[in-house]
Amino acid sequence: MWARDGTGADGRAHWLAVAREYARQLAPVRAPTTTYHLDGRHITDEPAFYCALGEAVHGPGGYAGRSPDTLRDMLTDCLRHTTATPSPRTLIWHTAHTARTCLGVTPRTDDRARTFEELLTLLRQTNIEVVLA
Repeated sequence: MWARDGTGADGRAHWLAVAREYARQLAPVRAPTTTYHLDGRHITDEPAFYCALGEAVHGPGGYAGRSPDTLRDMLTDCLRHTTATPSPRTLIWHTAHTARTCLGVTPRTDDRARTFEELLTLLRQTNIEVVLA
């Protein structure tokens, strides 16, 4: 739904807030796995990255953070509660060229969204092997 709503980055940011509350209160726990598939068709900005990543990891309406800090917290918590799942985990980022094109190449400053390469680095720093497809 977040990819079809047409409300832009602000709408996706709102979706992340709703998904966070859903994850706290109602979300079913998805069985841990070592490989996740990220649908990159709609990753045109940073909020869309977090929306898509939440769904890749936790299923529809899933939440995986909305900033580097909340992503790290979520992954740390997830690893703590799923010790039977080997690490590192693999994220297969399908249609990665969409994000590479839309997210730009200029390194982050205080008020600018992260680039594709910065998001890749963030994932790799959290012990996730990223395969671009």
